[in-house]
Amino acid sequence: MNKDKNVFIHPTAVVEDGAEIGEGTRIWHFVHVRSGAKIGKNCNIGKDCYIDVGAVIGNNVKIQNGVSVYRGVILEDDVFVGPYVVFTNDLYPRSFSRDWKVIKTIVKRGASIGANATIVCGVVIGEYAMIGAGAVVTKDVPPHGLVYGNPARLRGFVCYCGRPLKKLTYIDETRVKYKCDYCGKIVEIGRKYYDRMLEEKCLE
Repeated sequence: MNKDKNVFIHPTAVVEDGAEIGEGTRIWHFVHVRSGAKIGKNCNIGKDCYIDVGAVIGNNVKIQNGVSVYRGVILEDDVFVGPYVVFTNDLYPRSFSRDWKVIKTIVKRGASIGANATIVCGVVIGEYAMIGAGAVVTKDVPPHGLVYGNPARLRGFVCYCGRPLKKLTYIDETRVKYKCDYCGKIVEIGRKYYDRMLEEKCLE
């Protein structure tokens, strides 16, 4: 195991040789980190988590209890993963398959995934997106996108601070801008994502 100083590993956790763990990371009860897994700095890995061979976790990532991060899953910096979120890495699972291929899932910087959400492999969850609790995500989520439901649909957008964006201040053919009522920041969204949100709202 390669680990920097100031790493906390609970006595019940299993961290295999060859796992990489960054400075300041905390690994709690009954976690299993496989050889070849990469965990960045200042992460928190909650109770009963499993970090697979080849899984990549960036810096300042918080993973709550009961999450399995399988091979092919990449969590960039500042990602939040709620309790019992489910990741997958095989689109056509069979117990007897020998030629199955790992399908990647990428969760971009600052995104948050609510409790008990299921992330079907092969998607990209955009920067600072918000996945609602219990959502079943089957397609890409745009930056700052707010999705929930089964299947998850794009219902709106959220600020860097996580609050829903309601005040539309600018719109043209390529982009829209929102102002956050909570922190006052301006967030720019691609027009194609805004149009997608309007279309998917009509499906409710």
